[in-house]
Amino acid sequence: MEAATLSKYRKLLKRSTGHYKAFLYDCDGTLADNMQAHADTYVQVAADKGVTITGEIIDEFAGLPIAAVVLEINKRYDTNFDPDEFNMLKNKLYHDEYISRILPVEHVVEHLKAHAGKVRIAVVSGGSREAIEKTLNVLGIAHLVEILVCAGETPHGKPYPDPFLAAAEKLGVEPKDCLVFEDGNPGVQSAIAAGMDWVRIDMLD
Repeated sequence: MEAATLSKYRKLLKRSTGHYKAFLYDCDGTLADNMQAHADTYVQVAADKGVTITGEIIDEFAGLPIAAVVLEINKRYDTNFDPDEFNMLKNKLYHDEYISRILPVEHVVEHLKAHAGKVRIAVVSGGSREAIEKTLNVLGIAHLVEILVCAGETPHGKPYPDPFLAAAEKLGVEPKDCLVFEDGNPGVQSAIAAGMDWVRIDMLD
């Protein structure tokens, strides 16, 4: 592990000590270093339909389900993309051209590996189950994840508390005993609303 990564890993260890019985990880941008790939696929699908968008809006709404991001794109760019169709096209492009090249966010993946079997482990994502399962397999950690909660599997997605509360319930752990690892504001808002402590993995420095 490189020095900078090791430093972040140690900070993550320090931030996650305590009474916690379950660690709940976001996937995209938290375990998987794939946010640029996701931004690129949003931009490409829009471009294929004759609309130029920039990747900044994807960063702004990181953690939201794809359909919800498309609604924000429609507001920002005065477009009328069908969220379901856009979701399908984006997922296909991501699967076909990007997913097999995903790299880990090393300090977070190592943190999960170090705690598997010691605390309960869940992944809570705004992505589709198919994409997240494949991502976890590419990262080599699918077998360590006990519970997976993905887009469309709860009444509301992030920033509502539903996804994290569903994961806690499935694990049989009280929300107060869960620690959430996130890289975006919607996920943090979701964790707070669920009554859980949280760590922004991109703000450890």
